Amino acid sequence: MEPTRPLAAALAEGTVVLDGGLSNQLQAQGCDLSDSLWSARLLADDPGQIRAAHAAYVRAGAQVLITSSYQATYEGFAQRGVGREEASGLLARSVSLAREAGAAAQAPVWVAASVGPYGAMLADGSEYRGRYGLSVAELERFHRPRIEALAAAGPDVLALETVPDVDEAQALLRAVEGTGLPVWLSYSVTGDTTRAGQPLTEAFAVAAGNDQVIAVGVNCCEPGDVDPALEIAARATGRPGIAYPNSGEAWDAAGRDWTGTGTFDAGRVRSWQAAGARLVGGCCRVGPQEIAGLAASLG
Repeated sequence: MEPTRPLAAALAEGTVVLDGGLSNQLQAQGCDLSDSLWSARLLADDPGQIRAAHAAYVRAGAQVLITSSYQATYEGFAQRGVGREEASGLLARSVSLAREAGAAAQAPVWVAASVGPYGAMLADGSEYRGRYGLSVAELERFHRPRIEALAAAGPDVLALETVPDVDEAQALLRAVEGTGLPVWLSYSVTGDTTRAGQPLTEAFAVAAGNDQVIAVGVNCCEPGDVDPALEIAARATGRPGIAYPNSGEAWDAAGRDWTGTGTFDAGRVRSWQAAGARLVGGCCRVGPQEIAGLAASLG
């Protein structure tokens, strides 16, 4: 069902469960994501698969669904011959598909429109490095049109996620001004630094005092990096924390595959809560089974 109160109000009362990785669930459904558009390709080619993936997370207990727009950009669609008007429609569809899946739930389900980093459009792993050689102003110009398109589709919140460096965080926070929507800011980190190597104290400070930001934290990182990052985020901003790490495996951009061993443990959610997290879930390679376990751990 559609929520009747803002997500920020729910966070003030307790912990809210996010979904898990959309791409791994789509692959489990038999979808081919080898295209440079990744899951965004299905917005045009097979939207029913995206709706089904969202629904799988609703059944697992997710209270927030993140849209399939992470890698959906005007530039990326243009490379496939998709015009601007059609691309705007596909961005809007990413929100409506999540909303439709959430409507079947017995409890409120919020929709978070995913705003992935510039590097996601490049499809070469750049989002795990940052420092693209672009200025804050250039990054803002890149992000603003699709942010405006997503905002017009009526999500409950904008998810500024997998942000690799401070410059891009600053650009994103500028680009969301005027949308009238709350946002969360989530970095991808290594230890106590951003992927670009900046101290997290500096990184989270960009959100301090910004009333549009309702939560700050980390995603698509090692599960073991979550607790210290949340503690830094809480000290820097005083905002509710957000944690949705990946499985603990590493992405091989050249081979376009995951390597290593998974270390995601749903039981860690209590520790995340103690460190300030109020939005908890999973990212890449974390599926409905793990989200169900996480929801069960919260009681």
